[in-house]
Amino acid sequence: MSNAREKKHAKKMRNQPTNVTLSSGFGAADERGVKHHNGNEKSLQYQKQEPHSGAPQHQQPKSTHVPSEPCMNEQPSKGQCRGEKGKGQAGWRGGHPGAAREIPKYITASTFAQARAAEINAMLKAVTQKSSNSLVFQTLPRHMRRRAMSHNVKRLPRRLREIAQKEAEKTEHQKKEHSKNKCRKARRCHLNLLLEFNRRQKKNVWLETHIWHAKRFHMVKKWGYCLGESPTVKSYRASYRAMTKHCLLQDLSYYCCLELNGKEEEILKALSRMCSIDTGLTFAAVHCLSGKRQGSVVLYRADKYPEEMLGPVTFIWKPEGGTGNTPVNRKVWLWTHPTLKQDILMELKIVCQCVQPPEAAASIPEVGFIPHEEKRHIKQTENCKKRKRDDGEKNTNPVKKIVGDGTRNPFQPYSWTSSTTGIVVSDLTMEMNRYRLIGPLSHSILTEALKTASIYTEVEDGETVPHSWWVETCKNPDTVSVHHRQEAIFELLGGIASPAEIPAGTILGLTVGDPRVNLPQKKSKALPNLEKCQDNENVRQLRLEGVPVECAHSFIWNQDICKSVTENKIPEKELNQMRSELMVPGSQLNLGHRESKIPILLIQQPGKVTGEDRLGWGSGWDILLPKGWGMAFWIPFIYRGARAGGLKEGLIHSRYKGVPSIPDDFPDCPAGVLFATEQENNLLEKYKRHPPAKRPNYVKHGTLSPFRCPWEQLTRDWESRITAQAESPVSPCSSVISQSDPGREDLCAVGGEQGSELSRDTETLQNKAAEPEEAMDTHSPDAAMARDTKSTFCVLRSRKLLKWLAAWCQPVTRRNQAVHRAPRMHQPELTRATCLSILRDYPRSLVWVSLSLLKKGNPELHTMICIPSKDDFLHLKGDQLYCGPQESRHSDPFKTMARKQKEKKKMEKGQKEERGAAQGPAGEPHCAMAYAEGTRGLWPGPLPDVTGHCSRTLLGFVTQGDFSLASGCGEALGFVSLTGLLEMLLSQPADKRGLVLLRTPASLQYRFARIVIDV
Repeated sequence: MSNAREKKHAKKMRNQPTNVTLSSGFGAADERGVKHHNGNEKSLQYQKQEPHSGAPQHQQPKSTHVPSEPCMNEQPSKGQCRGEKGKGQAGWRGGHPGAAREIPKYITASTFAQARAAEINAMLKAVTQKSSNSLVFQTLPRHMRRRAMSHNVKRLPRRLREIAQKEAEKTEHQKKEHSKNKCRKARRCHLNLLLEFNRRQKKNVWLETHIWHAKRFHMVKKWGYCLGESPTVKSYRASYRAMTKHCLLQDLSYYCCLELNGKEEEILKALSRMCSIDTGLTFAAVHCLSGKRQGSVVLYRADKYPEEMLGPVTFIWKPEGGTGNTPVNRKVWLWTHPTLKQDILMELKIVCQCVQPPEAAASIPEVGFIPHEEKRHIKQTENCKKRKRDDGEKNTNPVKKIVGDGTRNPFQPYSWTSSTTGIVVSDLTMEMNRYRLIGPLSHSILTEALKTASIYTEVEDGETVPHSWWVETCKNPDTVSVHHRQEAIFELLGGIASPAEIPAGTILGLTVGDPRVNLPQKKSKALPNLEKCQDNENVRQLRLEGVPVECAHSFIWNQDICKSVTENKIPEKELNQMRSELMVPGSQLNLGHRESKIPILLIQQPGKVTGEDRLGWGSGWDILLPKGWGMAFWIPFIYRGARAGGLKEGLIHSRYKGVPSIPDDFPDCPAGVLFATEQENNLLEKYKRHPPAKRPNYVKHGTLSPFRCPWEQLTRDWESRITAQAESPVSPCSSVISQSDPGREDLCAVGGEQGSELSRDTETLQNKAAEPEEAMDTHSPDAAMARDTKSTFCVLRSRKLLKWLAAWCQPVTRRNQAVHRAPRMHQPELTRATCLSILRDYPRSLVWVSLSLLKKGNPELHTMICIPSKDDFLHLKGDQLYCGPQESRHSDPFKTMARKQKEKKKMEKGQKEERGAAQGPAGEPHCAMAYAEGTRGLWPGPLPDVTGHCSRTLLGFVTQGDFSLASGCGEALGFVSLTGLLEMLLSQPADKRGLVLLRTPASLQYRFARIVIDV
C-alpha cells in the first residue's frame, strides 16, 4: 500500500483489539476475513494460525503454491487488481510477491473455537465500550438533536433507545427528590431558622452580632469563633478616617474573662508570682487596686521571669465601697485573648492551688435549651414529612435561642476553688459582651445612644415588675445618690472633645434603660456639645482626676442581676407591636416600669501613649454589658454614626498605635509560636499555587526564610558572632570611627581586664545556651517538637533598659547635644562595659522597635532589618537623594543540582532491572535531594548563618508594615536582636545612630529607615 493508504488503514484499525491482526491487502479485499474463488471454494483463514489453531509446527507439511484465479462471479477489488498486476495477492501470499503460504493440514476444533471466541469477545468489547463520557443523544449530528432527548427516550432513533434507556437508569442521572419542607418559605420559618442557627453554633461559637456581620463582612473561623475579618466594601481609608475623626465600632466579645474571688492578700500573693515590677505596674497598683482604673500586665509562668511568657492581660478590680457595705472578699477580672486563655488558666489554677471544683458552682447556667431537646427538634427537622406539633408540646418545651457560648458542656466545671487559699477561679467567657468604640466621637455616641435608668421607688399593687432588683436598689438612698453622681459624670462626657483628655483606664459604672426605646428613625451623626460644658469646673476635675472610686461601681459584678436582666428582656417582636399601636407613628415609646434596666461598665482606652508623635490617637471607650443584649446596643451605636470594623481594622489600629498585636507579635509565648507555624503553612501553600516562573526565587534574592522569622537562630548566630569577634585580635568596631566623634575609640577599644572579661562573658553565654544549640537538627522530629513547645529566647520588656536603649538610638549632633544630655543624667553612657552587663542578664533577647522609612518604600511582612555599612553612610552623606544600596543577585546552586539529580533518576529508571536503579551516586549532596523533593525557590534543609548570608548584616525582621496614612511614609513594627542592636550602636557614628536598612523578601533594594524604641 502507498503511504496514504497505510495511514487510512491505521486510522480504521486504531480501535480494534490488539490480538486481531489483518493484512492490509486482505482487509481491503474482503472485510469479512474470507475469500471465495469461483463461487464454490471453501473459505480459508487469513494470516498465520499457529498461535490459535493448535497444530504444532513440526506436523505441518510443506506449503504448496496455490495459483491465484481471477474473480469470475464478483467485481474484483483494488487489492485483487493490484495482485493481478504482479504485486502479489496479499490475502493468500504474504511478504514479497511469489511467497507461498503455509496452510495447516488439520486443526483442533476446541482450541480453534476458543481462539475465535476470544476475538469475538474482544470485538464486542471494543464496540460496546464508549470512548468518551458523552451521552447517546450527544453522539448524534447537531441537526438531529432535540432538547427533549435528554429526558424523553422516544425522541431518539429506534436503534439508540435501548442504550439511552440503560443510561437513564443509572443513579447519577436520576433526579433528586426534593423534600417538601426544603422550600425557602419552610427554611426561613422562624422555628426552623432558630433550630438551624442553634445547630451551627455547636462547633464554632457565634457572637450575638454574628448574623449582622455575616451579611456585611468576610467571615473567618478563628480561635473557635466565627468572626468578621473585614467589610465586603472598600474600607481601608474609611476605617482610618473613622478612627481619626469619627468613631469605629468593634465587637470584642470573643475576649475571655477569668474571675478571681477571694481575699485581697491571697490574690495579690498568688498573682505576684506571675508578673514582675520590672515590666511596669502590677496588680497591686494603687489606682487599679481601688477599682477606679483598668490596668495591664504581662504574665509569665510562676517565678520564671523573664522567660516562659504567657501573654498580656488587662485587669479590673471590683471597687470596695460601691454600695456602702465593704465586702469581705475582693473580685478581679482578667481579660485575655482566646489563644492565651488555656495557658493562663492552667497557671492561675497552679498558683492559686485550685484542685477541685466547688459543688455549688460546678457550672455556670446557660440561657438555652438542654441537649436532648435539641436532638429531638433536629430529628423532626430532618424528617421529610410536615411536622405536626401538639399545643401542649409547643407550650411546655419552647425552643430558645442560644445566648452565650453554645459549645459549652453543662456538665463540665467552669469554676475551681482552693481549700488552702480560699480563692475561686471562674471562667466567665461569653458571659458578657464587650464592644470597643475608637475615635474622638465615641463618647458622644455613648451619651446619645444611652440614657440612664429612671428611679422607681413606688409600684402600684396590681402591677408586675420584671426588674424587681432595680426597685429594691432604688430604696437605698446611698445607691440612689451614687446613681445620680454617675449620671452627672456621664452627661459631662458629651462636652469633651476627645476621650484622650480623660485619664487612661478610667472606669465608670452605669445603669441605663433599654437603648431600643430611643432609637432614631434614620441614621445620624453624633457630635460633641462643647458649649454645654465650656469652662466648667467639673469638666476640669474630670480631666485631671478621672472618675471617683464610688462612681466606678456597677451591678454587672452581680451574676444574679445579670441573669435576671438577660431573662427578662423584652423581645423585639413585642417592641415592634407596641410601636405599631402608637397614636403618633415615630414617637418615642414609654414603657414605664416594664422598661429594662441594664447594668454596664464603661472603660476608657488610652490609645497611643508611647513616643512623641500622635499621642492620644486611637483612644476610645470599651463597654461591658450582660449577655443577650448585644444587638440591642449594637444597632443604636450604628444609627448614631459608628462604623463597624473587623479583625483587620483592629490590626491596623494596633499598628498605628505602635503596640504589639496578639498573638502575632508575641513570638516568645506558646500562642505566638503556634500562630507563626500556621502563618508559615498558609504562606507556603499560597506560594506553591503559583508556577515557578510566576513566583519569586527567594534563593536568588538571598532570603533564607521568607515565610517565618527564625528568631532562635537569629539570637544564636548573633551570640556566636560576638564570641568570634571577642576572640579575634582586631576590635569589631575599630573600622567604623567617625571623625566628628573623637571619643569613639575609647568606647570601642576593649583591652586588658575588659577584653578578658568580654571573652569570659561571651563564653559563659554560649555555654548557657549550648543545650538548645544541640537540638537544632531540623530533620529530627523530637527536635522540631521541642523547638515548637519551648523557645530559647525572650523579648526584653524591662522598662528601665528600654528607656536606655531608646535614648541610645537617638542621633546626637552638636545642635541637640544639650537637649539630649538632660534626660541622660540618670542613665549610663553607651559603653561596652554597660552592654556586657545587659547581655549578662538577657543573653538571647529581642527588642520591640518601630521603624520609619526616610524616603520612599513600603515595608511588608518579614522584611529584613539590616545594619548599614560605612560606605552606605558615605553615599548618604554625599547624596541626599540616595535611597540605599542594592543586594547583588545570589546564585541558585540547588537548581542545577536538582536538575542533574532529576536527569540521573531518569537514566536509572530506564536501565535494566539486573543492573538496579535504587543506588544513587556516592557523593550526592543532601540539599539537592531536598530541593528536588521540596519547593523550587526556597532554601532546602537547615539554614546557614542568617546574619552574614547577605552583604548587609541581618539585625531583625518586620512583623507589621505598610504605608502610613498618618505620617505619609512607610512605617513598620518588628523585633531586632538585643546583641546586634548594641553592637550596631557601638559601631555607628553619633550623628547616624539608629539608621538601619530595610529589604523586602522579594526585592534586592535596601531602603534607609530609622529605629525608634517607644516606652
